[in-house]
Amino acid sequence: MMVTVTYTKGRKLTKEQIAEIEAAKETPIVFDADSPELTPAMEKAFLLAARSRNRFQKRRSS
Repeated sequence: MMVTVTYTKGRKLTKEQIAEIEAAKETPIVFDADSPELTPAMEKAFLLAARSRNRFQKRRSS
């Protein structure tokens, strides 16, 4: 399960939110058919694609 929270700059997190974040740090990653563990080759391809995307976004926003 994935939970998305929108953070507004300057707004402080509640104690409950901090506790949830701390608990999430201790939760193990569970791989399944929908999200399998990446092989080293897949990780490399993913990182290259992300770097390329980020480079493109930086040029576009300038």
